[in-house]
Amino acid sequence: MLLLAFDTATPAVTAAVHDGERVLAEAHQVDARRHGELLLPSIDRVLRDAGVDKHALTGIAVGVGPGPYTGLRVGLVTAATLGHALGLPIHGVCTLDAIAHQAENDGAPFTVATDARRKEVYWASYDGEKRRTEGPDVGRPADLTPQKVAFGAGALLYPESFPEAVAPEHVSAGALADFAVKELAAGRELLPNVPLYLRRPDAQVPAGYKAVLPA
Repeated sequence: MLLLAFDTATPAVTAAVHDGERVLAEAHQVDARRHGELLLPSIDRVLRDAGVDKHALTGIAVGVGPGPYTGLRVGLVTAATLGHALGLPIHGVCTLDAIAHQAENDGAPFTVATDARRKEVYWASYDGEKRRTEGPDVGRPADLTPQKVAFGAGALLYPESFPEAVAPEHVSAGALADFAVKELAAGRELLPNVPLYLRRPDAQVPAGYKAVLPA
């Protein structure tokens, strides 16, 4: 197995190559406004650092969110394009699950929360074995009843709701790849390359508008 993994659902632009046993190379940059500029150079860098030709890849794992539309679509479109061009299967991974996979929870239940803006968080809850028990969903931190321990940038932003929030803030493509590899090895299906937005789009067609062209 040679898996290329990347995620743009958070402010981090992260990519990695995994050979089925370990992460061969990883790149990670945090810049919420430059996903489109940074992703392809990051992919090129990890392939080069891993000494892997893109035609040798056997699959792609991509974070499908939840996350903001603008950043998230960069990763999904890139995955679709590369998958089509190289004839590779695309495995979608919930970004919150990937953060949970890299969290050091010491066997305790926990919550993962990322910043959803508008004073809200994207969140999911996990048991001590890092299995998702609730979510993903979006909501105001004050309205949630999270586990005692929490991970992610959303949790760190709201210490009054997540008093024991700790790093990691953002997803690691290496952890995302490792999660995908383990799920596939266990025979479990991953997600399609479809975004988890969890919100209605801001832009909507206005109701009751008047036609300006003759019928």
